Amino acid sequence: MGAICHEDLSLSPRRTNFASCQDLRFSKHVHDNVHGNIYLDPLALKFIDTEQFQRKVDCSFLFAYLFNVMLLIALNYFSHYRLRDLKQLGMTHMVYPGAMHSRFEHSLGVYCLAGESVQQFKKYQGLELGIDAFDIQTVKLAGLLHDVGHGPFSHLFEREFLPCVHSGSKWSHEQMSLKMVDYIVDEHHIDVDSGMIKKVKEMIVASSEFALPKGTREKRFLYDIVANGRNGIDVDKFDYIVRDCRACGVGCNFEFQRLMETMRVVDDEICYRAKDYLTVHKLFYTRADLYRTVYTHPKVKAIELMIVDALLKANSFLEISSAVEDPCDYWKLDDTIIKSIEIAPDQELKESKDLILRIRRRNLYQFCNEYAVPKDKLEHFKDVTAQDIVCSQKNGGVILKEEDVAVSNVRIDLTHGRSNPLERYLKYDTFLLILDSSFAFILINFFKDYESEDKFTIPDDRISHLLPTCYQDMIVRVYSKKPELVGAISEAFENFQLKTYGLKAQVHSTPEKKKRRV
Repeated sequence: MGAICHEDLSLSPRRTNFASCQDLRFSKHVHDNVHGNIYLDPLALKFIDTEQFQRKVDCSFLFAYLFNVMLLIALNYFSHYRLRDLKQLGMTHMVYPGAMHSRFEHSLGVYCLAGESVQQFKKYQGLELGIDAFDIQTVKLAGLLHDVGHGPFSHLFEREFLPCVHSGSKWSHEQMSLKMVDYIVDEHHIDVDSGMIKKVKEMIVASSEFALPKGTREKRFLYDIVANGRNGIDVDKFDYIVRDCRACGVGCNFEFQRLMETMRVVDDEICYRAKDYLTVHKLFYTRADLYRTVYTHPKVKAIELMIVDALLKANSFLEISSAVEDPCDYWKLDDTIIKSIEIAPDQELKESKDLILRIRRRNLYQFCNEYAVPKDKLEHFKDVTAQDIVCSQKNGGVILKEEDVAVSNVRIDLTHGRSNPLERYLKYDTFLLILDSSFAFILINFFKDYESEDKFTIPDDRISHLLPTCYQDMIVRVYSKKPELVGAISEAFENFQLKTYGLKAQVHSTPEKKKRRV
């Protein structure tokens, strides 16, 4: 980790406030269970050792004026760290107990890999690419700070909670990260080059809809290291794929080290050896497998749906959503909000507290059934709603209401919708659970060997006929919020499938035992 640099990097006068590579014997370092020793440079430490990055705050921040003195005394015992108290996988630990790792660890991991990547390019192509100490420090800071604006419970906060509160809002954790970076610099008077901070922020949003046009970026390949907007291959994924697999105890045969050791820049773009084609494929397939088996596990989704409902019911009293407007308030918001609600004496939070108690006692929303949308229906698919299910109920028996039903529409793909991530696309989606999309020509380029200056794409049929012809799954899951309604909701769900597709797309009917559960 962080090999010692023996070259003397020339620094322009405006760039003399940091060293390109310090003597590691005098560096701070942490031992990470994924990457080993991670060496932290002085400028990175200035950001790390802040309450906004660590998120060290008294829990009484949570709109304390709403609580009585007795609650405030209790909350004083819960001092915590914000990035340390943002679990990387949200509520996944309720199903995979080992998934307790935080955004803090992940951020250090991305910092480490970002530094290694740019050092690799400097080592072999430094003169050609004009990489200097300023570039190295900038990329490392972008890796360190890329998630500093993340909300509680993984992506649940911005993808499921906020849209219910602010309809049509385009709030994103990437944009909040930009505000948080400025806030930390100003609040702690960090002496850092303004041009560097500008580039750091541009790198953080490089894979989002807020990215700068490619023609406006100097050394564009640097912007693809942390958040790759061209094809989705970046050190952010390298870290969380390996880290999440390790924490959850699931297998991982993707070796990011192989790609990092052999990648090179051709024509201002990071390219990969043609012989590593299948290693790139494994990156996307391992990620998709994590989404199917871990991130969107039926029980995990049931708990997340309950957390969303609990936050929504508490929002009018606690004004949780108002914190997203100002980084001064936002940095105090983390996963411990559930504990704050849980121990609050206020009657206005009773419904939220009851939902959290149900989670504690494992009295979850009941999974009724699911189906995969037929391949020929994917293109024009519209999210299924609770209203769709209720309206499919036949007359007779219990009368269902929309508030009795929860629906989860889960898209699982290889980063770019229904397209092969290794070829050219028109439509590009940033996340597996697709919310935002932009239009661009995206491709992964390869090179033949280190003597060649040509780059090229590789069609599937040139490699193997065993590779898939479809690159996206769309799964519709339905849950009952009350155990006694599982049978009625399951029947309505089957009716919906018959009405929509002319057949039951689910694999099997809901087990009778589950229908009888009360």
